[in-house]
Amino acid sequence: MDNKLKREKLIKRLKAKKPLLADGAMGTLLHERGVGFDQCFDELNLTNPSLVADIHREYIEAGSEIILTNTFGANRYKLSRHGLEDKVTAINNAGVELTRRVVLASFKEIFIAGDVGPLGVRLAPFGRVQPEQARDIFKEQINALYESDVDLLVIETITDLYEIREAISAAQSLNADIPIVASMTFTRDDCTLLGDNPIKVVNTISNYGADVIGVNCSGGPNQLLRLLKKMHQALPEGIFWIKPNAGWPEQVSGRIFYPASPEYFGNYALAFWKRGAKIMGGCCGTTPAHIAAMDKAIQSNTTKVIFNDLEIKTVEAEVLKEEAQEPTKFSQKLTQGKFIFTIEMDPPRGLSTHKILAGASLLAEAGADAIDIADSPMARMRMSPWAICNLIQKHINIETVLHFPTRGRNLLRVQGDLLAAHALGVRNVFVVMGDPTAIGDYPEAMDNYDLAPSGLIKLIKQRFNQGIDHAGSEIGQPTSFFVGCALNLAAPDPEREMKVLQRKIRKGTDFILTQPIYDVTILENFLKQYRVFSKKIEVPIIIGVLPLVSAQHAAFLHQEVPGIDIPEKVYQQLQSSGDEGAKLGIKQAIDLIHQLKQVAQGVYLMPAFSRFDYAAEIIDKCSG
Repeated sequence: MDNKLKREKLIKRLKAKKPLLADGAMGTLLHERGVGFDQCFDELNLTNPSLVADIHREYIEAGSEIILTNTFGANRYKLSRHGLEDKVTAINNAGVELTRRVVLASFKEIFIAGDVGPLGVRLAPFGRVQPEQARDIFKEQINALYESDVDLLVIETITDLYEIREAISAAQSLNADIPIVASMTFTRDDCTLLGDNPIKVVNTISNYGADVIGVNCSGGPNQLLRLLKKMHQALPEGIFWIKPNAGWPEQVSGRIFYPASPEYFGNYALAFWKRGAKIMGGCCGTTPAHIAAMDKAIQSNTTKVIFNDLEIKTVEAEVLKEEAQEPTKFSQKLTQGKFIFTIEMDPPRGLSTHKILAGASLLAEAGADAIDIADSPMARMRMSPWAICNLIQKHINIETVLHFPTRGRNLLRVQGDLLAAHALGVRNVFVVMGDPTAIGDYPEAMDNYDLAPSGLIKLIKQRFNQGIDHAGSEIGQPTSFFVGCALNLAAPDPEREMKVLQRKIRKGTDFILTQPIYDVTILENFLKQYRVFSKKIEVPIIIGVLPLVSAQHAAFLHQEVPGIDIPEKVYQQLQSSGDEGAKLGIKQAIDLIHQLKQVAQGVYLMPAFSRFDYAAEIIDKCSG
């Protein structure tokens, strides 16, 4: 088919009712087939084109109608890291040409998309690269793709509106008569890395002149459906592109894994369609199987549509009196054998602390014993938890538990941070390894550490609490930290988990927080196994409880969040509950907590969607 006619047909398809199906991840499959992350994926267009072609072929066979060229990082800045800055044109031309050969061999009508990723540098005013410099670098790559005659241009995984403006401007300056897709990526807070919400993003990109507005990478299908809804509401006439990751990634034995199954992806295909997506596919962690599941859903048009219309309400309240700095009440309650309630809250992404203080106020009034403040959960940038702990303890009549990851901290920083926490009146500390930076906002950030969690527990209990630092030098006076450790009751290797726990207890752990469970027998079985392995656990155990709000929420946690397993019975109950899912989830949590009171010393509530009112209701009905 003549290229001009083919592009006219593409534009017509974008305006049609039925969506187009793009491909899935390229890097994920290349890595699975032996290509290291330290290698240049784009150079394979020249050095191993058959490997790239095989992946393109598999996506076409799975049902993809749009294939992205293997040129995501083929710009001068990124290629220079591999000494390939003089091969920008050659690599991009080769990427298009090998894609075209695969398309022609398929005898199918497939559109070739020139793939353009971020430059890998910060633009002014947040970096040293000026806008005109970025525009020139984009123009060089895009021109090579245009010369090779792609059918559309995809600018994707951009985190900065300044950068996407320059990319679009570069494409427009070349006057190529093909559609331009501009796709941003978002953090877990549904904002870009620089804090722009989806409504601002869609309006801004529309004004820049992109033909298709997209969201890719970010989290799994659940989050991207939520983002798509907001974008479509802001621009109902817009044409949208969506390519989610296969859930939130986890690192196992040095490798990154994505939990969302192809079937789970298929369940979202019609939901994306209904919410305005005209092109859909997959990003990190997705495979041809995920694309085939989406294709089947679109073709059959019978897949159940999943939506999450839960509206998050925030509670506003006045802050309370300042708390005197004295030995922790949290430790006293556990020592006295009281069944306690502690609730997890995430620090804000921006400067505003009003919502978290309001939520903490509600929980304090409901009778919570402490507030757990996470530290950069999922390796996403957030306000320092020290600041939030200090503000809550200063303004709300409740103690906090500071989450203290060892990952990314050397011995100097660990000890300095401990002194800072103590100076701010934070005494309860939960020691944990922390999420790997590879899955977060800054995958290039340092991920090293000098101490494992058991080593940090030893430092705190046997050094700092004795008035000396790691080297044995005096620190003036002993600290009075109360230290907790993490436990996975359903770990894949129970014996290893028990050995690690034994070591943490030996180093001085004062309390234990577990991953969320939904069946008390998981705890009972672990305790029995541990008694055989060592002896009865004398340290107070506080069990993680994450109340469910719907069958969709349960499916999301089960499929996309590492370490959470939803029993089939619980899921079936939620499926049958209809619009009463949240009420049932609260009842399930309450029933579980009543059972836990017989075998544990507290619960660690993790309210979904910041529904602190749900947590307050659970505390009300379980207290006493």
